[in-house]
Amino acid sequence: MTSPTPAPAPTRTVDLSGGLSLTIQEYGENTEGTGVLLLHGGAGPRTMAGLATALSEHVHAIVPTHPGFDGTPRPEWCDSVPDLAGVYLDLLDALGLTGVMVIGNSMGGWIGAEMALRDNRRRLGALTLLNGVGIHAHLKANQVLDPRTMAPNEVGNLSFANPAFRPDFSTFSDAQRAAAAANQKTQSIYGGAGFTHDPKLRGRLHRITLPVLVVWGEEDGIAPVTYGRGYADSFPHARFVPIAEAGHFPHIEQLGATLGAIGDFVDTVIKPDETA
Repeated sequence: MTSPTPAPAPTRTVDLSGGLSLTIQEYGENTEGTGVLLLHGGAGPRTMAGLATALSEHVHAIVPTHPGFDGTPRPEWCDSVPDLAGVYLDLLDALGLTGVMVIGNSMGGWIGAEMALRDNRRRLGALTLLNGVGIHAHLKANQVLDPRTMAPNEVGNLSFANPAFRPDFSTFSDAQRAAAAANQKTQSIYGGAGFTHDPKLRGRLHRITLPVLVVWGEEDGIAPVTYGRGYADSFPHARFVPIAEAGHFPHIEQLGATLGAIGDFVDTVIKPDETA
């Protein structure tokens, strides 16, 4: 059975440099000058709504829409994952937030890693990847599949362990199909030649000194669990937590287990003194 649809969160736009107007949804209240930034992958911001709703019981949660997704404007200069990383660091500057945990799923994890490499104003406090992409695997068998080469139903089957969570594309309206195609085109622009990775990213991850949590759905048919372990091993200090009975979206299929992994990470790594 799928989870209930979260209530819509307040949406607003934030004007940033370069003429970019960024659409964000905010969950919970900003009372401590910190928060959680949740970055979606190619399936769009709605995939982060359930996790943001749950986290908002404890912290201010922000879900931006990558420029160009869901019909939002994208300036021509914003056409790579590093560009998005700069946009979101500018957003944290504009919101005056520090100690932020960035949680990124799929391409959102790639963006989060690039943010951590560029965070010269120390806005970030931790990084969490949920079946993130971005690195080139050492072994061919561990590579991320390219969804552009597959039919939508095949992508859905590989992305979710539980058939109940797989979208039924036969029920999509023409407008929904067009929106999904437009999002995939935007994702292709950001992904560049490698689409799912930057071949040089892995070699830079040793410079990230933030606490890192890598959560991985064990039954992901898009980015296998061996790829996830390799991702975690690329950081100097990272915790790897596999999630059973989950695919590419562990925070959707196994929300409780994902929240548990994040909560334990906070209690034992980020703020151990507060729980001692």
